[in-house]
Amino acid sequence: MTDTKPTVVLVHGAFAESASWNGVIEGLYGAGYDSVAVANPLRSLAGDAAYVRDVLKSIPGPIVLVAHSYGGMVISEAAAGLSSVTALVYVCAFAPETGESAFELSTKFPGSTLGGALNAYPVSSGGNEFAIRKDAFHHQFCADVPVKDAALMFHTQRPATEAALSTGLPTGDPAWKAIPSWFVFSDQDLNIPVALHRFMAERAGAKGVREIAGASHALSVSQPEAVTQTILEAAQ
Repeated sequence: MTDTKPTVVLVHGAFAESASWNGVIEGLYGAGYDSVAVANPLRSLAGDAAYVRDVLKSIPGPIVLVAHSYGGMVISEAAAGLSSVTALVYVCAFAPETGESAFELSTKFPGSTLGGALNAYPVSSGGNEFAIRKDAFHHQFCADVPVKDAALMFHTQRPATEAALSTGLPTGDPAWKAIPSWFVFSDQDLNIPVALHRFMAERAGAKGVREIAGASHALSVSQPEAVTQTILEAAQ
């Protein structure tokens, strides 16, 4: 074991952005940990993972890699075979097996209402892009945050392409199979059903599982202390 504290790298998912980690970053800083919140492109799974991997390779020393939502797809690819990553933390996030997509996983168990909350529109690079509608955003994404905060989150959401969300995990060796993982999720997540969270944590042989009663999908915003505590457990 090294005495060097790991750097915590935070990867947001679809319909969020880097500032969604602000409360977690404050908690990590107070505990003496440096962190980097990556701007996840949300364009394609392979491309997003390649970008995150480039960021990871630029960081010296050990890394605790953390992801929210679709970001879990990205880190499962990006960290595969990367020895600098010593722990993974999935925050209301997908932990896919080879070939599984975010769309496919979200329908594995009943409970996700995301599909009915989305607007779709074409993009010049081909295919469609998705964003959560204004009238649905607060209830669907972050029901347990104040209305004012939810409005700000809606206006700063980053849409994701259909290609990113529908592409199966390319790697034959998902990172969670080789790197110890921790899971923290909510039982009122309307994007990813809690039954799926429990299934993925068990499948990954998670070292730690924290389930937050009554919380929404936007766990890093509404429950930053619980997320931070899980990260600290993984870091130690």
